[in-house]
Amino acid sequence: MSDAVLELRDVRVVRGGATLLDDVDWTVRADERWVILGPNGAGKTTLLSLCSGSAFPTKGTVDVLGERLGRTDLRELKSRIGVTTSTLADRIPPDERVLDVVMTGAYAVVGRWREEYDDLDADRARYLLRYLGCEPFVDRAYSTLSEGERKRVQIARALMPDPELLLFDEPAAGLDLGAREALVLRLSRIASDPASPATVLVTHHVEEIPPGSTHVLLLRDGQVVESGPLDEALTGDSLSTTFQLPLVLAKHGARYTARTAFAAG
Repeated sequence: MSDAVLELRDVRVVRGGATLLDDVDWTVRADERWVILGPNGAGKTTLLSLCSGSAFPTKGTVDVLGERLGRTDLRELKSRIGVTTSTLADRIPPDERVLDVVMTGAYAVVGRWREEYDDLDADRARYLLRYLGCEPFVDRAYSTLSEGERKRVQIARALMPDPELLLFDEPAAGLDLGAREALVLRLSRIASDPASPATVLVTHHVEEIPPGSTHVLLLRDGQVVESGPLDEALTGDSLSTTFQLPLVLAKHGARYTARTAFAAG
């Protein structure tokens, strides 16, 4: 039996006459932690929408957790996936208690309504908040948190259903340097844990790649520029092609930086 968590074959996505993804073949296995890199408009968010079952391909096939999109119950499938996106974050009620923000992730709903939670749910939510350094915020309203604190709460929520797949769409967007580094540290903890599920993280910046990441997919204009193990596929050349700018890539320990070749000397 295949251990593939995601399998995309000959995928094309066309919306409003615009081709957002074209000829994408991609496989993610259970023990892999992927990063998707590319400029604005490259198709990164569209690709993540396919992975979460929130969108369908115009052409080709998408298999998520062994289920083919278009032939499966999306409600059941989505309950097996942990997701953080700006769209989802915007839907969280600002006056919702942080503990409830996390617990509602067990049902893949936003805003506590008629669901029933038991002590085990509350204990797991508290554990995840503690795991992500958010224990002091348990009883606070979501709106009172800083942007960095909200990002960590969103990740705790994504982990709440004990997912088989984790999807992060630009989790560090909008954060200052300190908040970004605190978030990358916690994302690295998840990526480095053998018990964590397969992970896909979308970003524009190599500085946001968490240590523990294993693979990278580089996208430009909806097409794959390079794909494979991080240390092999992420190079100055592949990055330069992806962003259409001469770039120098450097690695410091387990972290990456990039700058223009014009400033390298």
